Amino acid sequence: MSRIVVLGAGFAGLWAAIGAARKRDEVGAAGRDVEILVVDRNPYHNIRVRNYEVDLSEVAIPLRGLLDPVGVTHRIGEVETIDPARRQVSLVGEGGQEVLAYERLVLALGSEVPRPDIPGFADHAFDVDTYAAALRLDNHLASLGRNGPAPGQSNVVVVGAGFTGIEVAAEMPDKLRRAGIAGSHRIILVDPNPVVGATIGDHARPVIKEALSSLEVETRLGERVTAIEAAGVSLSSGEFIPAQTVVWCAGMRASPLAAGLRVERDRYGRLLVDPFMRVADLSHVFAAGDVASSVVDGLHPTVMSCQFARPMGRFAGHNVVADLLGLPMLPLRIDWYVTVLDLGAWGALYTEGWDREVRTSGQAAKATKQTINHKRIYPPLTGSKEDLFAAAAPTVQAPPPTYGAGLAPRKP
Repeated sequence: MSRIVVLGAGFAGLWAAIGAARKRDEVGAAGRDVEILVVDRNPYHNIRVRNYEVDLSEVAIPLRGLLDPVGVTHRIGEVETIDPARRQVSLVGEGGQEVLAYERLVLALGSEVPRPDIPGFADHAFDVDTYAAALRLDNHLASLGRNGPAPGQSNVVVVGAGFTGIEVAAEMPDKLRRAGIAGSHRIILVDPNPVVGATIGDHARPVIKEALSSLEVETRLGERVTAIEAAGVSLSSGEFIPAQTVVWCAGMRASPLAAGLRVERDRYGRLLVDPFMRVADLSHVFAAGDVASSVVDGLHPTVMSCQFARPMGRFAGHNVVADLLGLPMLPLRIDWYVTVLDLGAWGALYTEGWDREVRTSGQAAKATKQTINHKRIYPPLTGSKEDLFAAAAPTVQAPPPTYGAGLAPRKP
């Protein structure tokens, strides 16, 4: 058997695995001796971009219902090292240490929020980087709701005013209400930059400012967190903010396992891949999603988002089988880019293009965001091989729908 190992079962890894199974099935007899094995630390696929939401009941989908129907095996394990020279992956699984050999490898290990060396961070900071972390935050809020009133109980400090931090801050009033935390709430968004959404662009920023103001989210800009304790947060200005909840959303970095490979990486630690998702200067290795960077329109590199991770995964899966069997590969090209930022009860923001021109905002944009988060990015849940293979075709979807004032969908 020739083994293809896919590391990671997030948006890129899941679709790389199903895409590879689709191509294997398509080639018929030539693919009979190809094994596809997925390794992930969890037995589920996390709809990670929903981890900030109030309701987490549908954001973890068991992998067995997605991979078993297409003949892909799955192993739970923590990847420790990758050895491209020997074509081996070392991991710690349920049975202990294990070494997996491969003919082709797809790296889809994603990204993670950096964890700084700040006093009290490890003991008192929360995040929404993973499903487990999001559940931990929700359980913490629920425990506060069960306790009597206490200083800082209804205050939340969100650190990092990028995409994730803005969405967490905007959703937090509803999360606090659901947790049963009574009284007035204070949500404070802290960022070292002089503006909220420093990388989001000038067109979008006034809309974000209006939404945060409407939600009564406070900001502390040009400030850094110097210490975190159970009672609150100390800032570089000397201010101490009483708060029993601190959510860290500052920055994203590619999986640290990418740093162990002796190839070029970008400033986020991502591996550089060609249009076929092959890692530059590393034979037999493909990469997709947040751990990889590909110039998909001749000019712009991909952004860490499911918008790019999903098609990167589909093409990586198709191409890794094609490469193994000596068949033509398909280049990935994406000629559109949008952002849809959730702004809680206020609505959302929908932008188009790399300059992020505002297309819609408020409840019309919220309808688009809900379509994306609850439908568009979900794999088929029918258990049907045909449905899964259709969704894994190496194609690029059209932009998501936009909505008018009456919330009727408009064609892209």
